[in-house]
Amino acid sequence: MFLSRGPGALCFFRRTGASRYFAHRFFATRSYDPLRILFCGSDEFSIASLKALHKEQQDQPDRISSIDVVCRPGKRVGRGLKKIREVPIKAAATDLSLPIHEIDTFKGWTPPILPGGPINLIVAVSFGLFVPPRILNDAKYGGLNVHPSLLPDFRGPAPLHYTLLAGRTRTGVTLQTLHLKHFDHGIILQQTPSPGFEIPNPESCTVPELLDIVSPKGAEILVDGIRKGLFVPPLEDAGWRSPEENESLVHAAKIKPEDRHIDWPNWTWLDISRRHRVIGPLWSKVLVASDASAKAHSFQYRRMIITEMEEVQPMKGSGAYAVVPGLPFVDGAHPVEPRQGKGVYVYTKDGKLVRIHTMKVEGEQNADAHRAALKARMIGVRTFSSDGFDYTPFYNPLL
Repeated sequence: MFLSRGPGALCFFRRTGASRYFAHRFFATRSYDPLRILFCGSDEFSIASLKALHKEQQDQPDRISSIDVVCRPGKRVGRGLKKIREVPIKAAATDLSLPIHEIDTFKGWTPPILPGGPINLIVAVSFGLFVPPRILNDAKYGGLNVHPSLLPDFRGPAPLHYTLLAGRTRTGVTLQTLHLKHFDHGIILQQTPSPGFEIPNPESCTVPELLDIVSPKGAEILVDGIRKGLFVPPLEDAGWRSPEENESLVHAAKIKPEDRHIDWPNWTWLDISRRHRVIGPLWSKVLVASDASAKAHSFQYRRMIITEMEEVQPMKGSGAYAVVPGLPFVDGAHPVEPRQGKGVYVYTKDGKLVRIHTMKVEGEQNADAHRAALKARMIGVRTFSSDGFDYTPFYNPLL
């Protein structure tokens, strides 16, 4: 038998602060009808939650009677757009023998009516489409969402990326309701206890590595919230952040190509290396000369994608280039001499010297940085000498 929580117990937990900790499972579970779930997902994070829900359905069929899966249609990719790339969750749902509905918009679409009745709970995990109010209102228990951050911090579609970009050493997962108007503004029903769990090796952690950590935790908090019936009214806000903490919240906006554009005058080496690790490869614009066979030299800007780089110790005589962050140069003798050991270097805002090992100039293949610079005619003809060391500048700073 499922019992409701009494008001006395609620006051106790508010006084003790224990309502913040979803790990405490001595709450009595709220009663609810067998769930007919419409699960909306896409990627590996949502797949973990779907598999956990399916296992719960197998173990507790009296609680979860059915799961239907909604995903986006596959996209045509490759040369000639001849191949179709399916969203990962479609294969997972197929393996679990779950009904699949492929839609690119909710407009004109209605959830299926099942033998047991209509869908009564919407679960959206890393889906991408906004579930409209008409569908949420038609579901008896509304909607749930799992978000891989400690909301309201890192609201938005790229929480893992921004968590690492911000240099955070801890994070968490949140179970919230689906809001009728905005993404990630629902009522927080359950959340990783303060101050969150540690991110292993935060200064080297990548998005896939962090995804592997948060995915099972997200699945666990979803199943735990369903077992407790946290979606059954009256809903209780379990968010634990204070108003003071909310002042420094980060919005995890969609990652755009411009976010990979290096801002040499303002980014330190830490900024550059973090972005390269989290969202890279990064790029700049560089001025290149026209074809050598042309009668008159002309110049044009091309995009230069840096595919591999590292911080190195400053070289004797190269300090003049540190005055202008983003001014690339080549060490050694005259750049037209094909000699091993030549490197392409650039100083950052905070005076760190970076060697670019490989890069791809727009219109060319990825290659050793020095060879790529020569082929794209990025290197100037005058050499700067200091203390017996020769450094050849590019035509202008990277932009």
